[in-house]
Amino acid sequence: MDRMYRVLAFWTGIFTVMFYVGDMYSLAVLFLAQTVFFIAVSYLKLSERMYMYLFGAYCTLFFIGFTYYSNFILVPGFGH
Repeated sequence: MDRMYRVLAFWTGIFTVMFYVGDMYSLAVLFLAQTVFFIAVSYLKLSERMYMYLFGAYCTLFFIGFTYYSNFILVPGFGH
């Protein structure tokens, strides 16, 4: 299970580089923080149950944050 967190770290790292190259610095920092989190957790040698609990907590925080952003911060139809 720790290897799957390294896979998640790899993909968030790829997104970090792509956001940085695309001049989206705030998203690059956000994904860099996720990459560091996934790498740190992958080396803790936790039980599989604990890895699943952490992933569930991560998904819950993501869905709460995304719902808040899309409902209260994002302005539909406002852009370039």
